[in-house]
Amino acid sequence: MGPGARCDPEAHAHCASGSNTGMDPNIEQRLTDLEIKASFTEDTVDQLNRVIVRQQQQIDQLLREVIELRRQTANAAEPGAPRSLGDERPPHY
Repeated sequence: MGPGARCDPEAHAHCASGSNTGMDPNIEQRLTDLEIKASFTEDTVDQLNRVIVRQQQQIDQLLREVIELRRQTANAAEPGAPRSLGDERPPHY
């Protein structure tokens, strides 16, 4: 049916129910349920996206720390490299 067309109540049971939308009430309820589910799904996706962004930031920070630790380890292993007294074992060990 085109816009503004009227449904024949004798031909369509949903028109006799007084619904102006021209849809079966069961279909309307199913559509409403799907819209609700879609809304909750969208909220869940947004929450998960925020978690992923936060985790990626944490991964990036950890990678920077690993790189720095590797650099420090490589420098400490070089002969003649300055050493920190905090790295030395006390004489009583």
